[in-house]
Amino acid sequence: MSGAILAEIKNISRYYGEIAAVRDVSFTIRQGEVLGFLGPNGAGKTTTMQIISGNLAPNTGRVLIAGHDLLEDPRAAKAALGYLPESPPLYRELTVDEYLDYCAALNRLPRAGRRAAREAAKEKCGLHDAGRRLIGNLSKGFQQRVGVAQAIIHMPPLVILDEPTVGLDPIQIREIRALIRELGKEHGVILSTHILPEVQEVCDTVQIIHRGELVLNESIAGLARHMKSASLTVAFHHPPGHEVLARIPGVTEVRAERDGRLHLFHDAGRDPTEEIIRLASQHGWGLHEIRPGRVSLEQVFVELTSREGAAAAAAAS
Repeated sequence: MSGAILAEIKNISRYYGEIAAVRDVSFTIRQGEVLGFLGPNGAGKTTTMQIISGNLAPNTGRVLIAGHDLLEDPRAAKAALGYLPESPPLYRELTVDEYLDYCAALNRLPRAGRRAAREAAKEKCGLHDAGRRLIGNLSKGFQQRVGVAQAIIHMPPLVILDEPTVGLDPIQIREIRALIRELGKEHGVILSTHILPEVQEVCDTVQIIHRGELVLNESIAGLARHMKSASLTVAFHHPPGHEVLARIPGVTEVRAERDGRLHLFHDAGRDPTEEIIRLASQHGWGLHEIRPGRVSLEQVFVELTSREGAAAAAAAS
């Protein structure tokens, strides 16, 4: 990413008694970047979002928003971010215009500039014809749009969106995802979500948190290369035993697929393709298919969280 750094999260930790909800988490986000923040329930995702948004103080570490320390200069830091919680903070009895005017005032925008800020936020969020409608009469998708509009009305460099597509129908989900991509062109966006395809579709970077610690921090492009290159799908007319394939240098695991093919996982920097072809020819295995395998983001997510959980259980015993 070439944009300016908008947020620096430095070694933040949050403890409840002896339990660490977040432990030594660090990352940065730049202008023009959409960061997908993933984690299973209880992983520390919500706690991290609360710390970054200034609603919860860390026990250790620092959060800098647009260069302002969130603890030492909270007013300037919070002025540089917009936040949409999972349940949008809407007043259903107000019209869209009334509500956004109120949000502009809360964000200390000068009275003379509030109308322009309101109209700009409505235009970005596809609300230009909804200004006089009561928020309570809007569909769930349009209410989410109003929630995003209140988060960006003061044009903050950083926008935090917590589960923005929960409860929406497929068309509304597509519209909100398109809106997030547009926001990512001018702002930095942190997208907290449980929906893995959403991360692959709209994000530039993905992070997975588990048991309070980051277990993955990778660009989507880098993750895609890893997902393609770290496995092979092979098929033989006379397949050898799994233990034979597992002994091939670089192969880390062999799994059988339902259709008779085999999935071979290997070290990212050690492709065993040529050795498999040589051995198949030498031993008459009848190799008739070999191609790079694809591992889904869901498989990566499950593998990382399962592995970390197993390691923690082993350490505890």
